[in-house]
Amino acid sequence: MPGMVLFGRRWAIASDDLVFPGFFELLLRALWWIGILTLYVMHRGKLDCAGGVLLSSYLIVLMVLLAVIICTVLAIVCVSMRGTICNPGPRKSMSKLLYVRLALFLPEMVWASLGAAWVADGVQCDRTVVNGIIATVIIRTQIWCPVTLPRAWPFSTSNRTTSATTWSLTTWPVVRQSPRSCRSRPAEYDLVGGDQLSCHFGSILHTTGLQYRDFIHVSFHDKVYELPFLVALDHRKESVVVAVRGTMSLQDILTDLSAESETLDCECGVQDRLVHKGISQAARYVYRRLVGDGILSQAFSIAPEYRLVVVGHSLGAGAAALLAIMLRNSYPQVKCYAFSPPRGLLSKSLCEYSKSFTVSLVLGKDVIPRLSVTNLEDLKKRILRVIAHCSQPKYKILLHGCWYELFGGSPENLPTELDGGEQGDLTQPLLGEQSLLTHWSPAYSCSSDSPLDSSPKYPPLYPPGRIVHLQEEGSAGRLGCCSAAQYGVRWAHEAEFSKILIGPKMLTDHMPDVLMRALDSVVADRALCVSCPAQGLPDVDVV
Repeated sequence: MPGMVLFGRRWAIASDDLVFPGFFELLLRALWWIGILTLYVMHRGKLDCAGGVLLSSYLIVLMVLLAVIICTVLAIVCVSMRGTICNPGPRKSMSKLLYVRLALFLPEMVWASLGAAWVADGVQCDRTVVNGIIATVIIRTQIWCPVTLPRAWPFSTSNRTTSATTWSLTTWPVVRQSPRSCRSRPAEYDLVGGDQLSCHFGSILHTTGLQYRDFIHVSFHDKVYELPFLVALDHRKESVVVAVRGTMSLQDILTDLSAESETLDCECGVQDRLVHKGISQAARYVYRRLVGDGILSQAFSIAPEYRLVVVGHSLGAGAAALLAIMLRNSYPQVKCYAFSPPRGLLSKSLCEYSKSFTVSLVLGKDVIPRLSVTNLEDLKKRILRVIAHCSQPKYKILLHGCWYELFGGSPENLPTELDGGEQGDLTQPLLGEQSLLTHWSPAYSCSSDSPLDSSPKYPPLYPPGRIVHLQEEGSAGRLGCCSAAQYGVRWAHEAEFSKILIGPKMLTDHMPDVLMRALDSVVADRALCVSCPAQGLPDVDVV
């Protein structure tokens, strides 16, 4: 785990990171050596030409030099396979081997240059031998680049909960169409955010199936704390829909990272109104545009009998949840559907308050609804504890992980933690958990397995509203591409999302298209069993 020290500096690569790159170089050089040996054995009788002695000597010395390099690389691989992640003691000879390996680059380059010079002098010998030597020079040049220094080696350390139209508005894309199709579209809508954005709007029309007249306002304006959003009329569900876009730019990422807490400015009768600062500022911006600029008033002047629905995905889901809280005083019938919202959003009081009008949808092990400052600290603690107690070398863990990703199986088949009787083996300076956590947060608590007690700057925050959890039933292949997955759906408590879960789908479960397919699957299964009992399916108030 600790980075190696070479030439007086610490490198961002550990001594157990050289197994796979070393094996790759070993394979290439072994094949190279076999090829040169075959060339020499088959054509040594044809080297009785001018300069043939030089070429024969060149091939012999090259084979000897390659054999020495192969032995050195083999030693590096064998040493790198020793010990465990936090026990580099058995690998203490690695730095000396690397010095030897680096020193061998000089004679290798010199000999390759001499071979090129001899061939360039016009040696009149068998062309196969000459071409073979040229090939060795080319191969040598290609191999030298990726293995010059360790730091260059790899392996370093549809009855959904809302209508189809509403879901399409939630994930409205920003995809350019052809310039001709953009120019042919009449600008009958309120478009904000720059020139030629009718191209993006064209893709929204294609995705949602709505008409131009159904859109009241579309804003692509995107800055820190200022999110793109749109307002449209869903006539099928008789709703005015406000859709807030999720993270799609560097500015949005900066909004996400503003994770300090601030008090939400709203009249909701709740005393503890702490929320995520960045998302709160973004929601405040959308609120000012909707109310201050009269956008909602315009929408309800067209359809006064409609009710208000606020939707969003990811960052947009968090902003939509806060926006619904801000608007509820003026629009008591407001409903919010938050798709894959962040966990660190609302105080406990606001979370309970939002349950009467907000529904969050979470798919599988999606990391975002489990993501907060406190949960990240807890994840760091758990990872360092596993590393400290790991009894397997890194390459075995990586191989087993690749096997699990490709072919499935049970992770329990490869125990990675030391048994109780072997805990005394953790004697190296970096083995103890406390040593690994030398630079933990001042608010970090190492005495409990539960998430840490938060500092005033980062109090515990929760996801919005009631939570509908969609979980995959059975297996659709490790990467979800072998067969159609089947999903179950149920109400979940926020405590189920109090820890970040590591899994192959923790990121893909957050993608809006994956969540959309899961919703389609649930709706299709429910449609096939109209006369069956609900079997735990949540009765969500659909708009």
